[in-house]
Amino acid sequence: MLRLAALRDAVRQDPHGRAAAAAAEIAFVEQRAAQCARLLDRQQRGELPERITHNDTKLNNIMLDEQTDAAVCVIDLDTVMPGLALYDFGDMVRTATAAALEDERDLSRVFARPEMFAALARGYLSEAGFLAVAEREELVFSGRLITLVIGIRFLTDHLLGDVYFKIHRPDHNLDRCRTQFKMVASLEAQAGAMEQTVADALRQQLNERPKSETNSK
Repeated sequence: MLRLAALRDAVRQDPHGRAAAAAAEIAFVEQRAAQCARLLDRQQRGELPERITHNDTKLNNIMLDEQTDAAVCVIDLDTVMPGLALYDFGDMVRTATAAALEDERDLSRVFARPEMFAALARGYLSEAGFLAVAEREELVFSGRLITLVIGIRFLTDHLLGDVYFKIHRPDHNLDRCRTQFKMVASLEAQAGAMEQTVADALRQQLNERPKSETNSK
């Protein structure tokens, strides 16, 4: 996986002598390194289809009607390309469930909100009838994976001297990394409950289908 390889290369080079102070964050990644290729492996086995994806599915990339709050359109389309639908859902989990800002330094305030995950899962599944079985199976994991990957990117940039993400204070990218990893830990702790939320949402969708549609499958 390219992001993991880039981090390991940055740790090895350590051009600014920052690796020692980030040892805990580096270890956090290595403990989860085997998970990084999980979706790509399933794609290579033909279980996850390639789709057209947005790749930056934050709420602020949706224009809303000021009067009705109804969604009008998706914007920031420069990142659209072939990918996995799970990348988009995972990034929505990362951003929409977060209880704190992306660079929050008080990690006690950082966690994934289960009620937001439930709303997101129900809303997404109510419209995403195209999903394959394997895609539905990986919805909860995708949130953890994309959050981990974004944290890896912040950590890598910190080690390389903050060359990609703009910073506004010393160790800003390290703070961002720590926030993402705290989110990963929160998502891990809630994984069982979130799997149940997805299962309940899928069951609800099945029960709400017209009988003629259900009988035809």
